Amino acid sequence: MTADDTAPRRTTRQREAVREALSASEEFVSAQSLHQSLRTGGSTVGLATVYRALAALAEDGEADALQSGGEVLYRACTPTHHHHLICRSCGRTVELEAAAVERWAGRVAAEHGFVELEHTVDIFGLCAECAAER
Repeated sequence: MTADDTAPRRTTRQREAVREALSASEEFVSAQSLHQSLRTGGSTVGLATVYRALAALAEDGEADALQSGGEVLYRACTPTHHHHLICRSCGRTVELEAAAVERWAGRVAAEHGFVELEHTVDIFGLCAECAAER
């Protein structure tokens, strides 16, 4: 590893605009929809810049990313390890700490001789409001 590998990313006006727009959203959003909201707000940040900024935020642990319908969706997140409960209808997302999931993952990994674990758990369903509308 070189010194450049651990250097913090340079903060740019465009990256900060993407970070702020992502933080303003309470659900997972696509790069395209985030770009559109930035453009609507008068920003000149390009779509390619939005993609790069979102990927960097996810890599740095400032955003969660998940695959849905063939595209990656992003959401600002807390820096601690967590899981998600996500409404399939409105996109409402709740961050969860799940000690039982952590114990289960550790136990299953140990049974199969795996170490240095990483895992992602996203639970999809309908929130109470969306379920009530059905």
